[in-house]
Amino acid sequence: MTTGPNDLRHLATSAPRILVVDGSKLVRKLIGDVLVREVADAIVLSCGSIAEAREVLASGPVELVTTALALPDGDGIALARVVRQSSGQAYMPIIVVSGEAQAHLEARRFTEDVTDYFDKALGHNALATFIRGYVQPQPIPGARVLYVEDSRVVAIATKRMLERHGLTVMHFVGVEEALVHLDAHREGLYPGADLVLTDVYLKGELSGHDLLDRIRGEYGYGKRRLPVLVMTGDANPQNQTELLRAGANDLVLKPIEERLLVTKTLFQLRLAQLPETAGPA
Repeated sequence: MTTGPNDLRHLATSAPRILVVDGSKLVRKLIGDVLVREVADAIVLSCGSIAEAREVLASGPVELVTTALALPDGDGIALARVVRQSSGQAYMPIIVVSGEAQAHLEARRFTEDVTDYFDKALGHNALATFIRGYVQPQPIPGARVLYVEDSRVVAIATKRMLERHGLTVMHFVGVEEALVHLDAHREGLYPGADLVLTDVYLKGELSGHDLLDRIRGEYGYGKRRLPVLVMTGDANPQNQTELLRAGANDLVLKPIEERLLVTKTLFQLRLAQLPETAGPA
């Protein structure tokens, strides 16, 4: 179901309400049609500007917001601030959808009001998968996560977060142990894990950055073959940019928020399963 700002009062409260904000009517329709088809019971509220979005937010709550980076009366970052102020929901997912999202992420231009970003080049079907991970997360049977963390306390907590969502977690204390595991599967079709989750700073000789370099360089695994999520508490924008440019699929900032960690993990796993030719609708 796709509706305009004035229809929100008549909607059932049991379905996820997703606010799609984009200056292009065609783009709004494309995204809305895919979400209605791919996200069960989704109610898509379509707006072309920040002003229209204010009307929707004044009429009732929404579960998730997607926004273009450039809007007729501002930008997606300004919209995110409006959403936070209007809704009072600090943890409502606000997703920036843009072909320039990666550049903005690397330049650390996004504010804390933006929950996540999505690259338009991945296509609208991938966007539906991404959004479904937030509003209707589903487990991926058999998915295995190679997890590197040297803090026992952090490892136990993070492992439980992932296992609660049906993921199998192989925990290694150091990069050296993880590389032994990856080496054992190097000659096969399966790289030894479906996704790698690693902290940056570890007590051994090798860091998470070294593991990322080995996976992308020596092993030659691309982002779809073996996704890598890097956890970091480092607020230095340059260091975060270096990790993304070195081949990290995404970053998970500490302290870890379970919903965000699980969503990013499940999305990268589902994206890896999509055909390589998947692109814009």
